[in-house]
Amino acid sequence: MKKLIVSLLIAVVVLGAVFAQGGKEAKKSEIKVALIVSSTIDDKGWCQAMHDGIVQAMAELPKGKIAEYKAVENTQPSDTLTAIRTYVNQGFNIIIVHGSQFRAQVEDAAKEFPDVMFAFGTTSDVIAPNVFSYMPESEETGFLSGIIAGMTTKVNHVGLVGPIDGGDSARYNRGFVLGVQSVNPKAKIDVVHIGNFNDTVKSGEFAQNLIQAGCDVLTGSSQQALGALRAVAEYRDRDIWWVGQDLAQLDLAEGYKCIAASSYNYKAVLIGLVEAFDQGKLGGEVIPMNFSNGGFEWGWNTAKCADKITPAIKKAVEDKLAEFKKTAGLVSNWSSVDYSKL
Repeated sequence: MKKLIVSLLIAVVVLGAVFAQGGKEAKKSEIKVALIVSSTIDDKGWCQAMHDGIVQAMAELPKGKIAEYKAVENTQPSDTLTAIRTYVNQGFNIIIVHGSQFRAQVEDAAKEFPDVMFAFGTTSDVIAPNVFSYMPESEETGFLSGIIAGMTTKVNHVGLVGPIDGGDSARYNRGFVLGVQSVNPKAKIDVVHIGNFNDTVKSGEFAQNLIQAGCDVLTGSSQQALGALRAVAEYRDRDIWWVGQDLAQLDLAEGYKCIAASSYNYKAVLIGLVEAFDQGKLGGEVIPMNFSNGGFEWGWNTAKCADKITPAIKKAVEDKLAEFKKTAGLVSNWSSVDYSKL
């Protein structure tokens, strides 16, 4: 009798362990994604690009693969850890913190929640074993924008409104300089930084200053650049133009001034994160983005700016684009650009 009772108890324990393990596996297989951004998911720039990529990835992944997706908008660095803790407590296990200004908070969160996968960009640094970094090699997109600006300017004077001199913005800006110089070494290039990723008003003011200084083609990176595009669009009857860093700008009312634009395609990033999650890998690697691996997209504004897209400009851009698609790392000298020598 005693042996029977012991056997029954063992059976109960084993069954309990099996059901508990099964529950753990089911929970692990349920992927919930949270996105934390400093602006909005319809900002026609940096934050929308990530959101759109997530939506595209969800459409391509098996139905139900991602059980839930939520975006946390207008987040300041001081609020980030609170947002992360909230979503970890709700079972979110892939948390994308989109912006280099959030680095310290991501490092802290990764230590606090070692079993949660974080993705952070932009940086080429490996931050933690449970953090995937992503770095757009946007010197490529900047180079193409620079070709257009250098061949479009009538006064040999172009301008760039950047947020801060760091991350992928720094790469885009320096790629732009190299692109201009590759086709028009005589052009003067003015580069300014507003010190903020989100301030469209200040961006517009800086763009106005560049226009008043004589620039007739402008560009800019991150969501703040929307203010600079709006400033350019005020000059409806003047030969002043814009080259964009987000395809969404082509469809805006102000887009009649945008000759062409590039965009980041974050779809591949999320698909890669999901695949790594399924394999039990939570981070410790950098995911590069470039034309060669489908991380960038390019578009001409033929609907509104066809007369500005001359055969010479189109050939120069598309020849270089073909090179980028074939081989990554062709603009490896981007970091050598010294603004003080422009």
